[in-house]
Amino acid sequence: MAKKAVATLQKGAGKGHSKVIKMVKSPETGAYTFKEEVVTNDEVKDYFQKQ
Repeated sequence: MAKKAVATLQKGAGKGHSKVIKMVKSPETGAYTFKEEVVTNDEVKDYFQKQ
């Protein structure tokens, strides 16, 4: 499924977007989970700054 999302982002207006993956630690269990989102290229730095 990820391959399809990446392939569609490389065409047309999708070049202005990036798929970002952030590793987040759960406060309850201490386990790490991965949060994936598609954001515009301008918002990539802000995505990793916010918690």
